[in-house]
Amino acid sequence: MVIGNNVIYPIRYAKKDVPVTSARLRRAVGFRADLIRRHGPEPRQQAFDLGLDELDELEVHPDIALLPPEYRLITIAYACSMERGVMRVEWGTAELRREDRYLIWHRHERLLPPADPRAA
Repeated sequence: MVIGNNVIYPIRYAKKDVPVTSARLRRAVGFRADLIRRHGPEPRQQAFDLGLDELDELEVHPDIALLPPEYRLITIAYACSMERGVMRVEWGTAELRREDRYLIWHRHERLLPPADPRAA
């Protein structure tokens, strides 16, 4: 969803009640990874430069290419399962760490799930 210059994007990060700081993408490439890299916050720590030319990602998911570069990503990360429903929901901004696909949260805030997940 696009609101103003913000892209709001939900990601289920777990099927059990674990902190959002354990959120990790399944794949390092594709729509989600491209969205986070291009529209998420600037990395806090620059990659270690060994003086080798790294291959740039030439192909970006075509839907990501439609978004103007000034749009910023707000991630809605949630943990849920069929048995327990929504257990945890947080929103904020996160970068994607290349080496292990973990989301590094620059800021996040918990949103309260419904008292009875089945009532939602």
